[in-house]
Amino acid sequence: MAVNVPPLAPVPSATVPPPRSAPGGPRGAAGAPDGAYARWYGRELGWSLLGGPPGQLATGTRFDVLELPSDAGGQLLRRPVSTGPVALMGRRMRFLVAPGSAEELDGLLDWLEWGGVALDLAALGTGGRITAPVPPGSPGAQGSPRGAAVWLRPPEQGCEALLPALAGPGHASTGADLVRLVAAAATECHRARLRRRTPPRSAVAGPLTGRPGHQALPGQARFS
Repeated sequence: MAVNVPPLAPVPSATVPPPRSAPGGPRGAAGAPDGAYARWYGRELGWSLLGGPPGQLATGTRFDVLELPSDAGGQLLRRPVSTGPVALMGRRMRFLVAPGSAEELDGLLDWLEWGGVALDLAALGTGGRITAPVPPGSPGAQGSPRGAAVWLRPPEQGCEALLPALAGPGHASTGADLVRLVAAAATECHRARLRRRTPPRSAVAGPLTGRPGHQALPGQARFS
């Protein structure tokens, strides 16, 4: 005997609202709208973002990039050496230099007698990309996630003409000299590498106080 089972009433589907996003398009890695990034770079600098999110800046056309460890870069920024815009991403610091500089790096290091030394100093030129740092003044520029790209020395309109470069034939250096920048960067990369490899003085010699016949030099206790 067949039993007629009434059909089940359809269950109303729950309506899930789409994710909220700020005006300007999808959000980038630093939490700010990627479209707002693109508008800032286009309006303020005339630069175009590629891909994303997060958007990227191409190297080799408007600028090349000299990249080094952040501890070496921090020391480099304290030197009286002219630089262009500088960005930080994670543990890497990026110095913008004139287009074509990436091709000169190996030759400059050889000429400066740094050739063959492990410096962790690199250059990005034609075909390279870097993550576009958070535009200065945007909400993401303050309190960006750890490792997000940020500007330490932001670019300004027309900055390409002032980037460190090799002095052309018959032209005096303008002060933003690529040779001086590379020489200082190589020195600081080497010093940073030695600091990482050298154990703290206290771990090697033990405490200075209380040792018979030993007197600490002025300021010695401040260094490790």
